Amino acid sequence: MFDLSVRSRISLSGNDRVRWLNGMVTNKIRDLAAGEGVYAFVLNPQGHILGDLYAYNLGESLLIDTDQSQAEKLLGIFRKYIIMDKVEMTDLGETLTAIGVAGPKSREVLTNSGFDLRELTPLRFVEVSWRNLPLTIVHTDNPALESYQIWLAPEHRSQLWSILTDAGATAISVETLELLRIASGVPRYGQDIRERDLPQETEQLRALNFNKGCYIGQEIVERIRSRGNVHRKFAGFEVHGPLPIIGAKIQAHGKDVGEVTSAASLPLANGPRPVALGYIRRELANQPLQAGDTQLAAVEIPFSRVSQQS
Repeated sequence: MFDLSVRSRISLSGNDRVRWLNGMVTNKIRDLAAGEGVYAFVLNPQGHILGDLYAYNLGESLLIDTDQSQAEKLLGIFRKYIIMDKVEMTDLGETLTAIGVAGPKSREVLTNSGFDLRELTPLRFVEVSWRNLPLTIVHTDNPALESYQIWLAPEHRSQLWSILTDAGATAISVETLELLRIASGVPRYGQDIRERDLPQETEQLRALNFNKGCYIGQEIVERIRSRGNVHRKFAGFEVHGPLPIIGAKIQAHGKDVGEVTSAASLPLANGPRPVALGYIRRELANQPLQAGDTQLAAVEIPFSRVSQQS
């Protein structure tokens, strides 16, 4: 289990909230049922990524979940585009926090703590009363392992933390959580996804819906889809040698063909495995690669597949 106070949660209310947000992000909000969520990008008119977020339909409102480091930027963009729309934004930082639970025994731990998760599939959530406390349990979409978030008022955090510990959960540090992110192949905005990147380059097609109405940057996204001319892709790399530094250029046949955006030595059962995330030209992903004196090999992510094969 891990603390998720580094995430920001913003409430969107008002009669125009669904139509307005649907026109702001790359995924479809209009058909989002109560109790469901989606992952999406916010783009500029040139199709470059200004931020990423999760949007959840709470019925009477929408909830935006994003990394705290980009919350103020996204709030500024949202305020710019709320003109005559009946949309109200409320920062929930003082009233809502979250605890994450992940791993092969996460469902068991939550069940032992008194939660019923039978109908909860990824990016669905349920609001419950647990020991007379109002909580929201979210089944998140980590591609490597089962994971959940529990939203609750900050004053109840320590009580739930103790209950989860008694049920078998082990607290991990921010540094370990970063290792889990890299092992899962999940890009972080501001590090692996930057404003200069285009949506299809990130390989996060789960953030895109090609059957929705207009939104900011849609023309560029559709042009890339129809022409199929995106040249780079986000990928994982096995590392043979010292860990490359973030920002290191990846080369093939002496030419720059990509860059490293994240790197870590994963503490696996059969020993440490150095890996990296970054971008590579699509047509060269199967070529011998290097970053400085380090040899790289592009592999599928999440890296759990790599460890199972070794």
